[in-house]
Amino acid sequence: MFKKLTEYQVEGARVYFRFEKNRENIRPCVEAISEDIFNVFIDYSGMGHRTRSIEGELGERLNSGENTDQGKLESVSWEESGVVIRTSKMTAIVSDGFRVDFYDKEGMPLSLAYQGARKSGTGLSKEAVELLEKEGHAAAAGSKRVNVQEIRALDKSDCIYGLGDKMGCLNKRHYAYEMWNTDNPDPQEDNFKSLYKSIPFMLVLKEKGAYGIFFDNHNKTYFDLGKESEDYYVFGADSGNLDYYFIGGKNLKSVLTGYTYLTGRAPMQQLWTLGFHQSRWGYESEKEIRTIAQEMRKHELPCDCIHFDIDYMDHYKVFTWNKETYKDGKKVLSDFKDMGIKAVTIIDPGVKVEKGYDVYEEGIKEGYFAKTPDGEVYVNEVWPGDAVYPDFGNPKVRIWWAEKQKFLIDMGAAGVWNDMNEPASFRGPLPDDVVFTDEDRPAPHLEMHNIYGHNMAKAAYEGWKKFSGKRPFVITRACYSGSQKYTTGWTGDNHSIWSHIRMAVPQLCNLGLSGLSFIGTDVGGFGSDCTPELFARWIQLGCFSPLFRDHCAKGCKPQEPWQFGEEVLSISRKYINLRYELLPYFYDLMRECELTGIPMIRPLVLEFEKDENVKNRNDEFMLGDRILISPVVEQGAREKLIYLPKGKWYDYWTGEEKEGEQFFVRSAPLDVCPIYVKAGAVIPKYPVRMYVGNDKDDLLILEAYPGEGDCTHYQDNGEDFRYQEGAYNEYRITNHNGMVKIEKNHQGYREYGQILVKTKSKYKF
Repeated sequence: MFKKLTEYQVEGARVYFRFEKNRENIRPCVEAISEDIFNVFIDYSGMGHRTRSIEGELGERLNSGENTDQGKLESVSWEESGVVIRTSKMTAIVSDGFRVDFYDKEGMPLSLAYQGARKSGTGLSKEAVELLEKEGHAAAAGSKRVNVQEIRALDKSDCIYGLGDKMGCLNKRHYAYEMWNTDNPDPQEDNFKSLYKSIPFMLVLKEKGAYGIFFDNHNKTYFDLGKESEDYYVFGADSGNLDYYFIGGKNLKSVLTGYTYLTGRAPMQQLWTLGFHQSRWGYESEKEIRTIAQEMRKHELPCDCIHFDIDYMDHYKVFTWNKETYKDGKKVLSDFKDMGIKAVTIIDPGVKVEKGYDVYEEGIKEGYFAKTPDGEVYVNEVWPGDAVYPDFGNPKVRIWWAEKQKFLIDMGAAGVWNDMNEPASFRGPLPDDVVFTDEDRPAPHLEMHNIYGHNMAKAAYEGWKKFSGKRPFVITRACYSGSQKYTTGWTGDNHSIWSHIRMAVPQLCNLGLSGLSFIGTDVGGFGSDCTPELFARWIQLGCFSPLFRDHCAKGCKPQEPWQFGEEVLSISRKYINLRYELLPYFYDLMRECELTGIPMIRPLVLEFEKDENVKNRNDEFMLGDRILISPVVEQGAREKLIYLPKGKWYDYWTGEEKEGEQFFVRSAPLDVCPIYVKAGAVIPKYPVRMYVGNDKDDLLILEAYPGEGDCTHYQDNGEDFRYQEGAYNEYRITNHNGMVKIEKNHQGYREYGQILVKTKSKYKF
């Protein structure tokens, strides 16, 4: 579209460009957002930025078109290579055709625009395609050509990570994906192009340096990451603007910190949310769900939360209670509270069409539901039957929905679980032209689909914050970039199959690399029937996932831990107990994530990116920077091939010292998940307890491993926002080969009753 570059103009931190035969109303732009973040923008829509993931002062400025201070720019000059835009950390060079190349401070190329021609077609003749189709095979169509696109060069060594909950391996190179929130309960495999979440952010690890691309277009978007050609990758959209952020960095961590600077960071959650959660669709009566709570305590299984799926509602109507089978809801939740068990209640967006039903009547009166192009309220079908869809892109609707959360809070619920918010529908997908609102203007479903779950989560978060006074616990199935500010998430309707436990590790790691840190899979699998062995291995993986929830579907074999016999029950108790011991360590990681954007669960490459052996490591991960987890994810396996990166490591179970940068085989009977702790690490622990209570500050145990190391430990009340006003303690802990020193960096909360230091010697503490 763009030809020879003819002129440029600097306005604040933005540089606008003109080209030969350029349409007058389109001025491509490169803006220095910070010293290491550039925004590349072409306003094809004529409406400017429409970001919904970048909020606060920066988001307001982008959406308003307001110019920024030129201070981020060191210089802009026309040189032989093109227009050179310099900050203190990066350089962007814009040349003919609006090609934009990015370089680091030393002038080394980070990412170059691809200058060759795209490959076209599948290479198959018309006759070959017809023959394939006769045989019942679909001919590969190749990557889609779209109106809005960017093509960038790939180097041979580049590895690509991120993109949210997409299927396949950790390294996304050679794959193609679509960003279109999709409810598909079929067993997902590597060839699925889209799932429940759309997070159009990718990280590229180079031989030297790293960078990220955040394509902030919430229409249906496409990513071909070297599948079409080894020489380039492509991202684009059917419509909207070319609006991407180039985030430079020395390493993956700095790129992730830059991305979460833009889109926000996952805030501190209440401490109990890190405990064990039990769930099922469906516990169909008050009697059944009370029995679950009683069995948890009878079997001495720590548990902080039981989830209420759709059966608790009156005929699946949101913000109602089923008084026939669940009777007195407040009494149920109050009794649970006395047992130390919280309740999280599911809410779907579909509102039942029913005269006299207050949520429906209010929404109709105020015009709060999506409409057809003819102005009629749009009706589809979900659990309650005929249903209408709240228009969450309308700020008034979000306020209304936030106020509706008070019903759940008044009942005694401790959190909300947003499901079916892609949005899902039973009578075919919502047509592209269904009319929603994008803040201040009508917008078709095609534009709003990918941010529907995001806006719903935002509304729920604001309601829980206002009416509970505590840190909101919101879970979502569908979301977009930036949703981590409002919600935790899970990976949706997985299955009780071994391929899905294998998939869980790279999927959770890439979600963390995409900003969504507090995530988990349904332990044991949601659909299909779980075997005792698979459940035992999945509870081990779940122990180290931020969201630790056992959940399965109606019609499948029940999978509470005691359903599989005494051996699996004992294994479940072992790992749930370990989770409760590690709560202060998880809480420290949550605090680190809030401050830096670095997730709790991490692929090894995030910590050891120079190690070639970890760039494609799909079956191990780090919990923070000190603990390596190598779960067994193969049926029948009783040993595991382990890889340890450079340094000394200690087997968590035996105390055996192992030297890193090597592979070895470790015995892994059914009750053992291999765990290794970095030399010099100090691991904060609590005593095992049945739930998170007021006694959490009675005793802190510090397990110190041989070697040199230091860490920060964080402590607050674990419930509300007073920590933001200074009501917390922060400790600096140093370990000199077993000599542990504790210093307090900040004091604003009560002291621990006791801090006990345990020094690790060979085979024991």
